[in-house]
Amino acid sequence: MAKIDCFEELDVWRHAAEIGIEVYGLADELPLSKDFKSRDQLIGAAISISNNIAEGFEYNNNKDFIRFLAYAKGSAGELRSQAFVLYKAGRIKEEDYWGLKESLLNISKEIKGFINYLKAFENNKK
Repeated sequence: MAKIDCFEELDVWRHAAEIGIEVYGLADELPLSKDFKSRDQLIGAAISISNNIAEGFEYNNNKDFIRFLAYAKGSAGELRSQAFVLYKAGRIKEEDYWGLKESLLNISKEIKGFINYLKAFENNKK
């Protein structure tokens, strides 16, 4: 892997940020836009994914980065759970739910793969 100088160069961060942007769009649609608490929780979980990736990267060591990647993966699961409840409660449309779920499953796999890569890298240094 080439040396990465800033988190914005990471594909995993860009993909996570795209999910955040997608969720901001969903949050502006009725009826979710009027459910302020659910809207804010959904947005918070969505941006937490990319924010944790960025924060972990900035620690400049793999141990902390792996920990924050795990937090990001947890946020993706939290968002998937929230989206399901909001879909079943009629706050988001079915097609929006399924599209978001697919994006979240993909980012979870991508984060897990990156965690495995970093762990293997650390194990090979020993």
